[in-house]
Formats: sequence, structure tokens, C-alpha cells
Amino acid sequence: MDKFLLQQQVLERLAEDLLQAEQAARAAHETATHEENIAENKYDTLGLEAAYLATGQARRAEAIRQAIASWRQFRPRPYDASKGIQLGALVCLVDADDKQQQLFLGPDGGSMKLVSGAQRVQVISTEAPLGRAMLGKCEGDEVAIQVAAVRQQFEVLRVH
Repeated sequence: MDKFLLQQQVLERLAEDLLQAEQAARAAHETATHEENIAENKYDTLGLEAAYLATGQARRAEAIRQAIASWRQFRPRPYDASKGIQLGALVCLVDADDKQQQLFLGPDGGSMKLVSGAQRVQVISTEAPLGRAMLGKCEGDEVAIQVAAVRQQFEVLRVH
């Protein structure tokens, strides 16, 4: 699996998300400032609610811009077994039920699912509990995280 191609997919997805966030911010701003939405009494809050929504969408757009900048500067390195899993690693984990999952440890924009060939790849950051737990691990090591009352354990099968 080519990390560069995965990085390009992430950038494309982030660009699409940015476009949607900017469009949503513009639409909310137009609603907030439209003359028909001027409050007639204290209970008429459509314009105010649209202004809050526009602000939230503008913040979301800015966060996406920052994620794009992080991914553009990001240069995934080849796996170095002496350092273990680091940012940029492509990791295959297996759980107790022999279910495998591919993870790409990136700088930002976690929870994104990509497809490379016939394989699905989950993008996570080092801020995610699983991403943090994998740092420094090597092939054959166990990774465990606690999610609410459930402890999840995985074995690192492969790292690229």
C-alpha cells in the first residue's frame, strides 16, 4: 500500500469537506443577514440561530484548512523497527476474533476511512486513544485500550 496515495486521498477528502463547510457557512450567513429574518420580538430567533450556525461552520472550515496544511507538510517515513510505530506508519492490527484492520497514523483528520485496492484503511491521529497506544510498538506487540468499561486488545501484525 502506497502511503503517498493514501495521503493524496486524505487531502482530496479534506478539500471536499472544506468546500461543504464553506458552502454551509455562506448559506447560514445569508440566512442570518436576510431582511426577512430580522427579529420582530424576543422569541423570533431564526436570524440569531443562523448567525451561531454560520460561526460554527466558519470554525469548522478553519479547522479543515489547518488539517489540510498539516497533511500537505506531512512526509510519511518508512517504518524503522528500532523506533517502533511512529507518525506515518501503516499498521495492520488483529483482535481476539482474528478480525484485521488497517490503520494509517496521520497528523490530523482522524476517523476518515479510505480504500486502497480491496482494503479499507482507517486514518487515525496520535491524539486518538488507539493511535497513542500504538506509538513505539513493533510487530508482534500487544496494544490495549480501555473504552468505557470494555478493554480492547490487539496484536500488531504488520507495520509499513
